[in-house]
Amino acid sequence: MALLYKSSDFVNWVKAEEPFFSSENTGMWECPDFFPTHFPYEDSKFVLKVSLDDCKRDYYAIGSYGYPEDDVFIPDEGSVGFEDENSVCSSRLLMFDYGKYYASKTFLIAGYTPESRRILFGWVNESTDASIYTGAGWAGLQAIPRQVWLGASGKQLVQLPVEEIKQLRENQVSVPSAVLQAGSVVEVTGVMGSQADVELEFGDPMLEKAEELKPEWTTDPQELCSQMGASVRDSLGPFGLLVLASQDIQEFTAVFFRIFKKVDKYVVLMCSDQTRSSSNLDYDKTTYGAFLDADPLVEKLSLRCLIDHSIVESFGGGGKVCITSRVYPSTAIDAEAHLYAFNNGTVDISISSLNAWSMKKANIN
Repeated sequence: MALLYKSSDFVNWVKAEEPFFSSENTGMWECPDFFPTHFPYEDSKFVLKVSLDDCKRDYYAIGSYGYPEDDVFIPDEGSVGFEDENSVCSSRLLMFDYGKYYASKTFLIAGYTPESRRILFGWVNESTDASIYTGAGWAGLQAIPRQVWLGASGKQLVQLPVEEIKQLRENQVSVPSAVLQAGSVVEVTGVMGSQADVELEFGDPMLEKAEELKPEWTTDPQELCSQMGASVRDSLGPFGLLVLASQDIQEFTAVFFRIFKKVDKYVVLMCSDQTRSSSNLDYDKTTYGAFLDADPLVEKLSLRCLIDHSIVESFGGGGKVCITSRVYPSTAIDAEAHLYAFNNGTVDISISSLNAWSMKKANIN
């Protein structure tokens, strides 16, 4: 439950008569955030985000706020809150990030002006045993700041790393348009695989080859990604990137798409598969996933990955889906980390463009 307090002087506060918003069986809410999607806010939609302690995920809903007549948040139809009939912690619901990302908060740059940007900060915690990070003396860190805005559909937020991160790029490597043959793995050389920024766009796939999406697969995309990891071949997928990979490709984190056919449309699944991310058996190797709101009939699939040693931040469809993974390679470390494009499907996939940059160290003031 979220409660609203109001003040005209930031000293004396009055609690609103009604709860601002509530959702049953969702446990404790942390780090609530509430903001308009644009200005002037009288014509804006609004976003309510909460961090659910039971799920360790950041969920949000888009809706309306009736100020000053009505001090409650009303979600849009189809953006109904923080639980569904399948699970309180469902990966079908709207989330800032479908991976290891929590306790986030937004703020404005340039205030209430046309040049304003809403910036998102989030916490990435550990995937190791407590004894390991206790011994290290520190745990958790902040993800790369992201700019967040309302997508063109009006149904979800879109996020990408802030533009300033591009100042750290160097030694660009470009791969011309090419075909990823079925079952192929192609190394992207000339880039620092442990610290890189990669942008990849795929060409028009042979959609008539897409396999049917079974009804039982639609309830939980994360579970579907777990069942159909990078090693499970389908017609259109998996295809994407192998990051933080060893030279012999025994160790890697796979970030990829699958395309299914569902009656009269196509469904895109995005996954981040950590099962082969480390040869160490003691680490959490959860696989994450979400359905991407993209129609491959009219738009090309794109993938961007920010790789920083033990963190992989992935952005699908221009930031419609974001998945952050915390991984700990045993051999794919520093100069021994490699980057590959792959297609483990049974149908060839074309690449329209691939650009990768090694990333300089950030200057922290």
